[in-house]
Amino acid sequence: MPAHSPSAIRSSPLLQSTRRSLPMSLLRAREVVMAQFRPILAQHGVSEQQWRVIRVLGEQSPLDATELAERASILAPSLTRIIKALEERKLITRGKVDGDGRRVMLAIAPKGQVLISEVAPESSAIYDEVQRRIGHERYEQLLDLLEGLIDLEKK
Repeated sequence: MPAHSPSAIRSSPLLQSTRRSLPMSLLRAREVVMAQFRPILAQHGVSEQQWRVIRVLGEQSPLDATELAERASILAPSLTRIIKALEERKLITRGKVDGDGRRVMLAIAPKGQVLISEVAPESSAIYDEVQRRIGHERYEQLLDLLEGLIDLEKK
């Protein structure tokens, strides 16, 4: 049997089962969680990526585009399109930095704050339900483990 055949790949001791693969498990977990949030975001006319930008700026404004992209886990080319859409809807504002015409500072606009306050009760209810299902301690442990994994990248 050639080494590149599907049977050889399935039986390879070097590859973990997709059921126990960390990247696949993280993706499946993300989908389970996001399936709860998508209907709420759709009701408010924002995409997942747009919501991440709004949430990050709602926590800390202003931010430059590079910092925002990093905190919202969005690639720069996508962020450019998202910024334009959110600015057109007056959910965020864009400003230049004095002395550095290339650097853009982004901030949450009052209309963006209103959106956050409208989504917050439903979002909070989802978080509460997840915690109820897995338990508060396990929920906090999960977040701590994920943060620990993220922090490995920074070292």
